[in-house]
Amino acid sequence: MTRKQKKMLIRILLTAALVIILVLLPIKEIWGGWLRFGLFLIPYFLIGYDILRKAAKSVINRQPFDECFLMAIATIGAIILGEYVEGVAVMLFYQIGELFQSYAVGKSRRSISDLMDIRPDYANIEGEDGHLEQVDPDEVEVGTIIVVQPGEKIPIDGVVTEGASTLNTSALTGESLPREVTSGDEVVSGCINQSGLLHIKTTREFGESTASKILELVENSGMKKARSENFITKFARVYTPAVVYSAVALAILPPIVRLLMGLGGDWSTWVMRALTFLVISCPCALVVSIPLSFFGGIGGASREGVLVKGSVYLEELANAKIVAFDKTGTMTRGVFEVVGVHHTRREETELLQMAALAESYSSHPISKSLQKAYFERSGASTLDLNSVRNVEELSGRGVVADIDGHKVAVGNDKLMRQEGVEPIACHHIGTVVHVAIDGVYEGHILISDIIKPHAAEAIQALKKAGVTRTVMLTGDSKTVAESVASTLAIDEVKSELLPEDKVNQVEALLETKGTNEKLAFVGDGINDAPVLARADIGIAMGALGSDAAIEAADIVLMDDDPLKIAKAIRISRKCLRIVYENIYFAIGVKLICLVLGALGIANMWLAIFADVGVMVIAVLNAIRALNVKKL
Repeated sequence: MTRKQKKMLIRILLTAALVIILVLLPIKEIWGGWLRFGLFLIPYFLIGYDILRKAAKSVINRQPFDECFLMAIATIGAIILGEYVEGVAVMLFYQIGELFQSYAVGKSRRSISDLMDIRPDYANIEGEDGHLEQVDPDEVEVGTIIVVQPGEKIPIDGVVTEGASTLNTSALTGESLPREVTSGDEVVSGCINQSGLLHIKTTREFGESTASKILELVENSGMKKARSENFITKFARVYTPAVVYSAVALAILPPIVRLLMGLGGDWSTWVMRALTFLVISCPCALVVSIPLSFFGGIGGASREGVLVKGSVYLEELANAKIVAFDKTGTMTRGVFEVVGVHHTRREETELLQMAALAESYSSHPISKSLQKAYFERSGASTLDLNSVRNVEELSGRGVVADIDGHKVAVGNDKLMRQEGVEPIACHHIGTVVHVAIDGVYEGHILISDIIKPHAAEAIQALKKAGVTRTVMLTGDSKTVAESVASTLAIDEVKSELLPEDKVNQVEALLETKGTNEKLAFVGDGINDAPVLARADIGIAMGALGSDAAIEAADIVLMDDDPLKIAKAIRISRKCLRIVYENIYFAIGVKLICLVLGALGIANMWLAIFADVGVMVIAVLNAIRALNVKKL
């Protein structure tokens, strides 16, 4: 418990003890009613001084219609009418409910606090004398060599230049298995170095690193409220003044009517009913439990490596019925290997060299696979990049470059035809990279991608979760796309798409969905950013995905595992189910008790249950949103 919570617990215990003592002592008979009144004010102010202060501030700021104002009016009225125990009890149980709520919120925050621990405090840099110096990560420039010792967090994204180790990535991905890294491997900030000493060359500034981006996403997630939260806010604005005016009417109108009929006004009875009505009407359960449910859902998802940028996206994900996927890097590993060089008029190594040089300025996995194949087959260790000029990357087609005075075009069928070259079809399954030099077709290179281990399982899990339609949208060839879609049992596949074609396909899918159905798109590349932004819910692969994709997405999967998509949907549906349970329960119980209070059937003790009891039950229910491990 926090210091503030402990202080509140002491106040509650002292108040309860004082009330019990005052109830058991025969004060009225010995010292009279005024002394009893004065003594009961002690526990009343002890437990309620902060609520009374907030109510007074609300009145001064001309915004009186909140739960503190309702509590203050109801309890002061009860004490004036001589119902001392009930007046103090309302304040006491309200504060118990607030303490319980505070503890629940703290538990939800602690579910994210582990994530917040990924923020590194320092970076180690070797000084001129060889000793390590601790510096602020913000001061480290791109390209600096930093040293990460066993047990330390990696402060900034980079590439391992020396050393080998295992990394604990659980705070980022929710995955408990350690990751092996060695020289040449990319590492991201927030991971914990478990064994060996690592020298890392930074590739980003601290503010742009993975840990900083994740923390920014989590910290801003509460800014985008779900419709359910906005409904509660609007509901409270109308509901609270309505019940206050109703309580005033209940206290005044019946006695006046009775007086006009020649009966006694019986003011105390009707004022007490009005005060009971006020206590019952407090919207605490709704105001507290709905945001807490969403906060719990977001916190529980973050522990599983699923970052949700706001409760509005959690709510929309619950209604996802169509899920569209990119292929490379999303359903496949994006780890390409050259498996064949066909129809070449040159030596294989020469064709691979030309293709690797043309693609040398690209960060696409295909570029890396071409370079790797050239190095392995030729025995070379470097490429002569000085020979490459005028590189032009054509989105969705390939690359054209001048190499040693020759115009080299490397890409797909569309690029070849654009260059006036007729490509030769490949009968093998894989990504085909055609090569033309000076307008002459020189052959093609066959590259294969590897399907992710959980990809097929992810599609089945989505269908079990209620997704009715799965679609693959890819720029790859029809043969490769249909082969992957068939292996994974994806319902539909659209291939050979340019980035704008993917947007058009998503537009078409959006027109076919039902009124309350949502479409989610899952991607990882820069060219997926427009589609991620256009879909109802954009889901990005966070570990290998591009910054543009992560920025455009609404939800980020930190370990690139497509199986987490179905888990995210189940988390969102559980969260939304809890939200609606609390809404129906709280409003239902309050409406019943309000009617009973107006009729005089409900007393102040039932009012306490209708307020604090309902809030405690709703908060208990909301905490269930945190428990997502077994979903």
